Amino acid sequence: MRWLKGLILAIILLAVLLIGILFAVNNQQALPLNLIWIELPAASLSVWLLAALACGVFLGMLAMSGVYLRLRTLLTRAQRHNQQQRKELDRLRIQEMKELP
Repeated sequence: MRWLKGLILAIILLAVLLIGILFAVNNQQALPLNLIWIELPAASLSVWLLAALACGVFLGMLAMSGVYLRLRTLLTRAQRHNQQQRKELDRLRIQEMKELP
């Protein structure tokens, strides 16, 4: 089953790579990017679109880092609380066994 998952992943990655190469080849026209207050130098359309994608991914990860850290902190607290509860349960079980005649 693991090899099938790896094969499917390899096929998907190969397809994405092929589409990316075709995208870059078909978008070779150089054009400057005007951002209202600054005009960036001319580069191919594929470079600008891929740069925008990379910036979006980075900003998305940055935006979600706060949620991730909060959830990670809650998980750590819950695990610590769970461990304390298990210790108390073990202590009570031992105490109950000692009290039996």
